[in-house]
Amino acid sequence: MKKISLLAIAVLSMAFSYGQEITDALRYSQSEIQGSARFRALSGAFGALGGDLSAVSINPASSAVFNQSYVSFTVSNLDTKNTTNYFGNDVKTNNSTFDVNQGGAAFVFASRNNSPWKKLAFSIAYDKTNDFSNNWTAFGTNTNDDVFVDNTTNDVLSPANSIAGYFFLHANGLRLDEIERLDGETYSEAYQYIGNEFGFANQQAFLGYESFIIEPEDITNDANTRYYSNAAPGNFMHDYSYFATGYNGKISFNFATQYEDDLYLGINLNSHFIDYERTTLLFENNFNTASTIDYIEFENSLRTQGNGFSFQVGGIYKLTPNLRIGATYDSPTWYTIDEETTQYIATDGSNGFIEIFPDVVNVYPRYKLKTPSKVSGSLAYIFGNRGLISFDYSNNDYGKMEFGPTEDAYYQQQNELIANTFTSASTYRLGGELKHKQFSFRGGYRFEESPYEDGETVGDLEGFSLGLGISFGNTKLDFTYDQAERSYLTPLYSTGLIDTASIDRKNSNLTLTLAFNL
Repeated sequence: MKKISLLAIAVLSMAFSYGQEITDALRYSQSEIQGSARFRALSGAFGALGGDLSAVSINPASSAVFNQSYVSFTVSNLDTKNTTNYFGNDVKTNNSTFDVNQGGAAFVFASRNNSPWKKLAFSIAYDKTNDFSNNWTAFGTNTNDDVFVDNTTNDVLSPANSIAGYFFLHANGLRLDEIERLDGETYSEAYQYIGNEFGFANQQAFLGYESFIIEPEDITNDANTRYYSNAAPGNFMHDYSYFATGYNGKISFNFATQYEDDLYLGINLNSHFIDYERTTLLFENNFNTASTIDYIEFENSLRTQGNGFSFQVGGIYKLTPNLRIGATYDSPTWYTIDEETTQYIATDGSNGFIEIFPDVVNVYPRYKLKTPSKVSGSLAYIFGNRGLISFDYSNNDYGKMEFGPTEDAYYQQQNELIANTFTSASTYRLGGELKHKQFSFRGGYRFEESPYEDGETVGDLEGFSLGLGISFGNTKLDFTYDQAERSYLTPLYSTGLIDTASIDRKNSNLTLTLAFNL
């Protein structure tokens, strides 16, 4: 049995007085391979190629490669399969979504004089950069026997393998009169008042206290700051569900030009937006001797919306008529984010069935997020009209993600945690295309390193893609299937009940693009 002292508890409870966590920063800093079917068929290895609207999203010089104006629209179906293991119990879940994930147009204007600036291109395009649609379930009996103890008396205060630990950690050190209802107050009135006056941690302690999950050491003393759990140590049966929807997207306003025959230059001004919703639901049962609470149901819902700005500059250069190199600088994305939450809890035990549904939306203070900048390099070889092969490399230093306002003590703490938790991660993409008459046969491979310093919380990603293109002259129809796999170690909660579910995730996409020259 591992005993966790009150000193550690105090540090933990300080870290979760706000709603934002470092996993939120990572979620909005990562991007997936989305976009047109041809782009996805080459696993996104398009930085030195151009001639595709999704390629413009990774190298703004790409639009100047078009010989004439161009329009494309893309629809895709994402299928997510999760295999979750929680204390030896496997659960398989599946989720499927259909969406329009790309659309835009490029307008090309050729020079009509002898200027070395051969071409000017303008484009506007929408690309979904990440899809958050996902659901999974962790089910099993938690046999971890860790407990939280008083570091002075060594008394056991709460099991660490129960959601009771979550409420205990938030309550510890808080005054009783700042987490309880006043006479005549409804649950909703008290929950809202406590949140407005004292903050997130007090609200969580309120839910734990009013539902009899935690008990004050001295219930007659309003200044009491010491608590213990009514769930006794032992085994706990957990049924945890995670449901998420939403996406990251961006609209790019692109300007590009061709100089002489070999150099293409461009810039993107990007408007980003976030729309994310998540609900988690835990059912916990225990039959442990001395427990006066044996059933807990706890639901949390989060809604996040945000917008941001970034820019990109890039170039493509023909070293020979067949060999091209490309380079792109992606600035950080500067986000402004709003979040709101709702909660529900129900318990059963010696005090009877208690249900608390505050029906209150918690609106958190608006905050900032700066994602890391990125530099990408690309190399492509064109085999005349027969085909091509392309390679892209990029690197993101996720340790440079940053919450703001940076003068806020909590965000300073989170930014230090980000720097110590995350690391730089490289991405490798390889793609090829073979042409035969009006058909194009495509394939790709990609590998992304883990953004975590430990390499285990989120594992490396590996994926492949296969595609077919059919040309009807000025109209093109492209199909692609791509698949990627990654493993995750996900704690059920960020404090208290932090035992992890191991998740093996496989994302599969079917993508269709219709494109035509104007």
